[in-house]
This record gives sequence, C-alpha cells and structure tokens, in this order.
Amino acid sequence: MKLRLALSLLAFWVSADFARAEPALPLAAHRAAYEISLSGADGHSPPSGQTPISASGLIAYEFRGSACEGYASNFRQVTQLQRNEGDPISSDISSITYEDGAGKALRFEIEGRTSTSEDPPISGSAARAESGATTVDLAKPTEAKVDLGQDILFPTQHIERIIQTAKAEGGPLQARVYDGSDTGKKVFSTLTVIGRAAKGKSADADVSDQLAGIRRWPVTISYFDEAAGDQPPEYTLSFDLYENGVSGTLKLDYGAFALSAKLAKIEWLPAATCAK
Repeated sequence: MKLRLALSLLAFWVSADFARAEPALPLAAHRAAYEISLSGADGHSPPSGQTPISASGLIAYEFRGSACEGYASNFRQVTQLQRNEGDPISSDISSITYEDGAGKALRFEIEGRTSTSEDPPISGSAARAESGATTVDLAKPTEAKVDLGQDILFPTQHIERIIQTAKAEGGPLQARVYDGSDTGKKVFSTLTVIGRAAKGKSADADVSDQLAGIRRWPVTISYFDEAAGDQPPEYTLSFDLYENGVSGTLKLDYGAFALSAKLAKIEWLPAATCAK
C-alpha cells in the first residue's frame, strides 16, 4: 500500500489571454511540516479487521526555485497505521524532483518501503518535445522509454494551472498529470474542483501570520489511474491552496479510510529571483 502526497492536465487548455488575465504571484520557497492523524470515517466503506483505527506520522516538504531557474522539491511521508487486527503497518515514502520552469522537463528520484515490503527505487526523467508529446526515460527500476502522449502536465505546472483557474473563477479542471510515482509509467487522470476564494482567517494562519494575507481557495483533486479505465479514484486530496502555491492542512482520502495532515510548521526560504 502506498501512502503518498501527491503534491500535483487539461482536457481543455487555458488560452494565453486567460493566463495573462492577472499577474501571477511567484510560488513561495518554503519548508513545511504536516502532522498525520486518522480523519473521520464519513462516507467510507464499512470497517473491517484491516481498517485503521488510528494513524500517526509526518509529512516534510521543501520547495525552492523560480520560473526562470526551475523548481526543486524534496518530499517525505512517514506513516504508521494501527489496525483492528494484526500488527501496525508503517510506510516511508520519499521523493526528490526537479522541474524545468517552462514545464518542458522533469527529473525524479523516488523511494518507498513499508513494514512488510520494500519497493524498488524509481528514477528517471521526462521531457516534452516541441510537438507536445511527452517521453519518459526511466533509469530505475529498469531502463525503459515510455511515450505518455500529448497534454501532460508535471506537478508544479498542475498547481500553477489550478491557481490560474481559481483566479479566473473557472469551473472544474481536468488534467493528465505525471510525477514519476508508482512504477514510473503511470499517468494520473485528475479532476480538480475549486471553490470560491475563502474568507476569514484560516487555521493555517495560526502557524504563520504571513498566510493570513494571502488569497486561498478550497481545492479537491481526485486522482484516477488512467490505465484502469472506469474505476473510482485511487485517492482524493482536499486542502486550501494559497495563491503562492502553499498547501494548507490536507485530507488524503483513500476510499477505505482517510488521513488528515495538519500544517504544523512552515519556514519561509529566500526567494529566488530571475536575472535581468
């Protein structure tokens, strides 16, 4: 079982005029820590002996870069689930990525293990040609070349597009997203529902006063395995998305259960600037 954040396009592409409708706020360089616990069970499958009765853990995330020099991220999620029956299940997932500022290239290294198994490391790179076709060169677990086709977004591009759509009060956003996870060959078909800009002070602002002055939107992203056909989402991610790209407290819903990841700490890093 993989517990992962898919901090993470289009069936319709946003036009250049739409993208320029409002100046973009630069994505903020930051380190954030989220404390994991078990979320409410509303709407989930009936409990079984394997259903978690408690959860604990931590998500640590670092994001740096700029549109001109590219974006680097470092992510780790450590989780322990206590079940009705059997020993606890622990997992440790980490990833390091670099994404070209123009969204034309992605490099990734991903490792994951649980208390019962260890997944082989995944590493490689993806590149978008001038034609729009995206190709992956996998180095691990085995060398392979994978053609993803057209209309692929990388994770930071996806977040930028969600923010653009939110600022324009756009409707639901459909996306084909690739982040190198799972086998390194998987494309997620995503559906993002964006609410109206939130009002009032958020709980996240208690962690950092700086968040109090930044516009935010409630966002829910459902991640579907594109190759699986007409199936429920593998997981759904809900959170407040701030205009500077920061994710507030998260809910990760896996269908049988859900986790809450509360924003516990955020450190603002020096902003990268583009050379004139």
